[in-house]
Amino acid sequence: MVYLAATVKQRGGLVRMHEQEIGYNSCSLCPHACLVNRSQGELGICGESDTMRIAWVGLHRGEEPPLIGTHGSGTVFFSGCPLHCTYCQNCQISGRNSTFGIPISHEQFVETLLDLEAMGAANANLVTGTHFIPAIRDGIIEARTRGFSLPVVWNSSGFESIEALKMIDSLVDTYLIDLKTLDRSVAATFCGTAKYSDYIETVITFICERHPETYETEQGIRGTIVRHLLFPGTLHATEEVLRWYARNAKDAAWLSLMVQFVPPEGNVMLPEVDEQTYAYLVDLLEELEIEHGFMQELGDNIPWIPDFTRANPFPESFADPLPSFLSLKEAWQQHATQW
Repeated sequence: MVYLAATVKQRGGLVRMHEQEIGYNSCSLCPHACLVNRSQGELGICGESDTMRIAWVGLHRGEEPPLIGTHGSGTVFFSGCPLHCTYCQNCQISGRNSTFGIPISHEQFVETLLDLEAMGAANANLVTGTHFIPAIRDGIIEARTRGFSLPVVWNSSGFESIEALKMIDSLVDTYLIDLKTLDRSVAATFCGTAKYSDYIETVITFICERHPETYETEQGIRGTIVRHLLFPGTLHATEEVLRWYARNAKDAAWLSLMVQFVPPEGNVMLPEVDEQTYAYLVDLLEELEIEHGFMQELGDNIPWIPDFTRANPFPESFADPLPSFLSLKEAWQQHATQW
């Protein structure tokens, strides 16, 4: 990962707007708007009830540089997902019928946040939490009253309703948000639903309006990082994304352009990014005057997939598990076995 030429900016305080309350009883937290009653055990496309489930917690050093800090980003991987992307690297935990992850109570989530801070995390990096926004919101608010002071990173696909984002936005310091594609055909192939491209522009626009500047501090980055991954054989769609981003988001956000597409089940005969394509992308960023952010180098393409059957799903140099979460997981597994 290399920096684009970036300048440090300061921004004023955010205006905290009224939160429209939505929840699990007729769920519309994501654009699927399944309207199922998750509190009564009905399951929508995310596959989750109203009980928060977490698959892994720990310090992670594989994010963009300003998010890592000294020891790593305090990453919380939630189970389930509103999207079911065809080549999701976290498919073990994101699938609709995934058995990976343990139920976490309100108090346990609060304690997890506090434990991450005690472990030296640079932030609380909440990964794919869209379908648990009400519980996450309540947990952060409670943790703040008990001394929790880490910045909150909202790390998501961007496939969430504006009403849901309004519930969590006032608590978010940094958005790490995907802009996967604006092309319906590409979305249908790689994102699990063509619907993704119908909503993501509105989501990115909302976030940039709420967080109109992105800048670095001694505690890390504040504002918005928009992530985009070049899908194999879809350079035209990536160009569309970059041109839209340049027109609509580059003054408010930083870009993280990635090229490390790694299918979770190995070689599926998809073309890799070559040097010519990479050089074209570099030239396009210069043409569009996109200067703030990061671009992954071709040599950064590390061919590994997280394995959530392990206590540490990642290479040891990349991550350290949170001991208290491992204890919770062990206790839950023992209880499940006895049951």
